[in-house]
Amino acid sequence: MKIVIVGGVAGGMSAATRLRRLDETAQIVVFERGPYVSYANCGLPYFVGGVIPDRSSLLLQTPHSLAARFRLDVRTGHDVLSIDAARRTVTVLDLASGDTFVESYDELILAVGAAARAAVEHSSIPTHTLRTVEDVDAIGALVAAAGEQPSALVVGGGFIGLEAVENLVRRGIRVTLVQRGPHLLTPLDPEMVVPVEAELLAHNVDVRTSVTIDTVESGAVLLSDGSVLRPDFIVDAAGVAPSVDLARSAGLRLGPTGGIAVDESNRTSDAHILAVGDGVEKVDALSGEAALVTMAGLANRHGRSVADVIAGRAERNTPALGTAIVNVFDTVAAKVGWSERQLRAAGRDHRVIHTHPASHATYYPGAQTMSMKLLVDPATDAILGAQIVGGEGVDKRIDVIAVAMAGGIAASGLARLELAYAPQFGSAKDPVNQLGYVADNLRSGATRVLQWHELAAAQEAGTMVVDVRTATEHATGAIPGAVNIPVDELRDRLAELPDAPVVVHCQVGQRGHTAARILAQHGFDVVNLDGGYRTWAAGVSSRARALAAA
Repeated sequence: MKIVIVGGVAGGMSAATRLRRLDETAQIVVFERGPYVSYANCGLPYFVGGVIPDRSSLLLQTPHSLAARFRLDVRTGHDVLSIDAARRTVTVLDLASGDTFVESYDELILAVGAAARAAVEHSSIPTHTLRTVEDVDAIGALVAAAGEQPSALVVGGGFIGLEAVENLVRRGIRVTLVQRGPHLLTPLDPEMVVPVEAELLAHNVDVRTSVTIDTVESGAVLLSDGSVLRPDFIVDAAGVAPSVDLARSAGLRLGPTGGIAVDESNRTSDAHILAVGDGVEKVDALSGEAALVTMAGLANRHGRSVADVIAGRAERNTPALGTAIVNVFDTVAAKVGWSERQLRAAGRDHRVIHTHPASHATYYPGAQTMSMKLLVDPATDAILGAQIVGGEGVDKRIDVIAVAMAGGIAASGLARLELAYAPQFGSAKDPVNQLGYVADNLRSGATRVLQWHELAAAQEAGTMVVDVRTATEHATGAIPGAVNIPVDELRDRLAELPDAPVVVHCQVGQRGHTAARILAQHGFDVVNLDGGYRTWAAGVSSRARALAAA
């Protein structure tokens, strides 16, 4: 059997090496347009920042090493121009010689990925994406050649854009970050992004949201907010779009997202052509519908899967949860599943839980606060999504929740997970367990909550807000109109409360829950402000910035 693979890196090389492990006799040919067939693209920003000092460590395999170990015929600098599905051939251009030739196949794997969606066109300023080794080399040269007080403009506040910002700052570059939308990291909800934006501001990054580029000419960038910048160079991280030209010209079906449509075995509309990677539609785990999920882990996994399929194994894709994480200086942000914004847009009923636990036992030195958000189906108690922002321990908790979602564990079931505990690693009540306790209280009706964005309307309707924190906490920052009655004094001051709905709140929600239980058992119509003052303050500040920018 002869298998031709178009594209290397994650999906293509995972398919090629897995195929060889399964079939020693197969003829495997890989065509890669660029000069590098196997490199750690997720590590590229950190080479720019000097965190990864050795460029060669990013180059995982070469055509020579792949031929020696796996007997693969890897040809870099070869661009596949077209596919003749009827004859099962591809037409290939050798970029070095300029010659074209035709290569036959029994099975064809497309692993062409996605291309940068350019936000900057016809630029008079050096502009690069951050997706290839060539990009990194070019940016490195620009950084090295920059004069005193060098500056850069980064376009796009997603995962790649934030990694670019952090690493440019580490190289002493003054960075302006522009984001089309009202807040950074759009897969997260606005109140969860506040710590990330604060981290950027603390490192003197000029963050501009709801801003786009109007023109770039004569070395100047005119922004939609009317300001003019003169950066030494631009990093365009505005996003990616599936690379589908080859598939379209071959008559393969494209899906509703614009990506290549495949079945659960990654076969396209042609039975002898399979496709993997960022250019291919995935199945969303929550909706069951087509989605574009551009993750290296999925590309690697699906590359392995198509090899199994070609080898005759009964392999099927698992729907995608979209688990992702990013580090921005000392702040880590992670997500899995859907955001509240997505759920609202889809009209899907949901329950929201905010908590602010410590990364490990607070009596052990070095504990760091996390902000956690869990989204739950109120009818089934299923976990719909989660977001976590903090420092140490964020990665562990998002992975636990991702596994729980994959395993069908309900939100309240998180309370019963037996997780590793020692004071330097966690708490006897792990933050994931705590989410489960809150979910169980809401499921059983032991407590009711109000969200930060619902508070203003409740106050306008006559609801009284009671701050059950200490007087000192209340003095350092309070919700307008809130009455301060510390939780320890609440039973003795019930007479001060009206015969009307009451919202109680503390700093993060725990004392508020205790106060709500006290008042409910004394006959009051009471709800707890979910996530407490901290969540309300973050939400109000993010909304204020969005409204101001709009």
